[in-house]
Amino acid sequence: MKTFFKALILVPIALAIVLFSVANRASVPISLDPISRDAPQFVFELPLFAVVLISIAAGVLIGGLASWIAQGKHRKAARRSRREADALRNEAQSLRAAVPDSALPALTRGNG
Repeated sequence: MKTFFKALILVPIALAIVLFSVANRASVPISLDPISRDAPQFVFELPLFAVVLISIAAGVLIGGLASWIAQGKHRKAARRSRREADALRNEAQSLRAAVPDSALPALTRGNG
């Protein structure tokens, strides 16, 4: 069922990308020279669909990176909590191992 819904969403998106790419094959000049508008030094031609898709991909990557950086404090807290839980689990196991088996029923009766 999950695969069906994924296909239901991804197939139309892929179809829209293909249709957009076929409809916008004309080359556009891309200039990296902000000084000279009339005779720029750094110019190359790319199809319009490539410019748009590259821009979208760059936006997704930059947004993902920004999100990853912003969530760093949460990942750090999770690592710290995991280390603390592991230390407490190890301490509990060592204390259980230190208590003789004959004392365990007496300890459990006192808590009940």
